[in-house]
Amino acid sequence: MIPSIRQSRVVTVGYGLYVALFFVYLALPLTVVSVFAFNDSLFPSLPWKGFTLAWFFGPEKPMLGVFHEAKILKSIGTSAFVAIWVAVLSVGVGLANAFLFNRYDFRLRGLLYILMLLPLVIPGIVLGISILVFSSRMANGAEDLLNWDLEMLRPGLFLVVLGQFSFITTIATLVISARLKKFDRSLEDAAMNLGASPLTAVRTITLPFLKPALIGAGVVAFLMSFENFNTTLMLVGSDAPLTITMFDRLKEGSTPVLNAVSLLLMIGSSLLALAMIVFQRRS
Repeated sequence: MIPSIRQSRVVTVGYGLYVALFFVYLALPLTVVSVFAFNDSLFPSLPWKGFTLAWFFGPEKPMLGVFHEAKILKSIGTSAFVAIWVAVLSVGVGLANAFLFNRYDFRLRGLLYILMLLPLVIPGIVLGISILVFSSRMANGAEDLLNWDLEMLRPGLFLVVLGQFSFITTIATLVISARLKKFDRSLEDAAMNLGASPLTAVRTITLPFLKPALIGAGVVAFLMSFENFNTTLMLVGSDAPLTITMFDRLKEGSTPVLNAVSLLLMIGSSLLALAMIVFQRRS
């Protein structure tokens, strides 16, 4: 709807109703998941049997809380470990890509840019299978020809980080590039005219300007990594991140402890995103 164009009351009411239904559609499943995290029942469904915090703090079965679930707590730590590495690598490579595609003109630049964007349109499960097949063949070839056991190329956290990094770094590149395009390069020229080296000019002028984008890209990369499932499922080994642990638990039968984990994830993600927005507004 274009605000400058006068609309009839029917259109205005209909548009408002559409927007309201859209947000209800988005929020209702999350609300249901959150509510049943407090249901005093072994099943996350009706009827409502009373309010309880046991699914968060319960010390023993059958209502063992998430903060006493060793397997879930370990998987949260694994997901955080993977997400930190993915965020660091994605921001570092994304920063280099942003400078490459914004500052330099070279042959096949357009082709390389398209190749960089390609992981965004490839289904995550296909990407995971491709990386798994390639790495397994490399590991088998090294073992057969050189008698080397390249354990890192077997399913495990290294491949999980590599698989997630392969597409999340594209997001980081786009976020940082959008900020870099707004930078006035004459500021760098002025610094170099005053005696600064090109590297010093970039470190003291350009990088502080890019700081909000770097933090934003890091937060986005962390959250995308933490909640990734499709690619991770194909590459995971014995140390399962949270999404895989929740999937395995769901196959055994859903309990409100999964609702409790989901609620904690929603709160954590919201707080992290809110902190990023506040920081960017102050920058």
